[in-house]
Amino acid sequence: MSQPVDIPETMTAAVIDKTGPAENLHTATVPVPPSFLGDVLVKVAAAGINPVDFKTRSGKNPTAAALRFPAILGHDFAGTIVREPYEAHPLRAGTKVFGMTTLPRYAGSYAEYVAAPTLAVAPKPTSLSFTQAAAVPLAALTAWGAVVDVAKAHHGQRMLIHAGAGGVGQFAVQFARYFGADVVTTASGRNIEFLRSIGAKAVVDYTTTRFDEVLSDIDVVIDLMGNAHDDTGSRSLRVLRPDGLIVNVPTGSFPTLFEEADAAGVRATTFKLVASGDTLAKIGRIIDAGDVSVHVDAVYPLAEAAAAHAELEKGHTRGKIVLEVE
Repeated sequence: MSQPVDIPETMTAAVIDKTGPAENLHTATVPVPPSFLGDVLVKVAAAGINPVDFKTRSGKNPTAAALRFPAILGHDFAGTIVREPYEAHPLRAGTKVFGMTTLPRYAGSYAEYVAAPTLAVAPKPTSLSFTQAAAVPLAALTAWGAVVDVAKAHHGQRMLIHAGAGGVGQFAVQFARYFGADVVTTASGRNIEFLRSIGAKAVVDYTTTRFDEVLSDIDVVIDLMGNAHDDTGSRSLRVLRPDGLIVNVPTGSFPTLFEEADAAGVRATTFKLVASGDTLAKIGRIIDAGDVSVHVDAVYPLAEAAAAHAELEKGHTRGKIVLEVE
């Protein structure tokens, strides 16, 4: 039986009092979140930052409308369980874990403590630090869902992955390679060698070359951009083989996806993440085996969450940015 842990009534968290620019993020003392049946309470060591976080903070994500202020942002976390659902649960107090929580049903992870459903938590990979582990959950689960569950990555498949050097992209490239696909990705010139080192067979520098002018007969496009910039989604349809598949990930980024795909004679689907601790545990085992690496571009203390958001919004992050909480 795990030993009881003294849990304080309050904690420090990075919060917003209203939606808006990055400088709205500030630290405050707030109540430790409750955990209910099916939840664990985790003492957070590190929290990952994702684009969905700054979209919610700015009010551009529908989740923002359901926030209760002061609102704690953040999905990804790594830390140690301090309260389990019941004494004999496999995820016991004292277990080092990584996982994600879901706004607005739960308070976010930019805090000293976070409550999360056990179904979205897994033991932390032993080969990763807390900081590295916090960079994994949302991005890796999104990549796995798009590349493995939907696109069925396999030997001989030609897969184009946009924004391969980003948080989701770094995992998408590696999962596709792991399952045998031939990976082509788009990135800026400074990321070419990095992407080759993690498994990309070819990299198109979007700053000098239009990918739709040099690629063709692609089986699957993992679209992490949509039409948010330079009609990337629409141009992706031109490089697919007949009846090829485009998987569009960023919500609302390609409003005319299905009409354009139908006209081009290709298949299309969006993808929405449903967190799975079982899949996260599987990803953790692949990481521990050395088949997938985790790149953390920058680490900020919790008190500098606003600066971390501002940096991520520039759009040039390689891998992930992480907040250190402990």
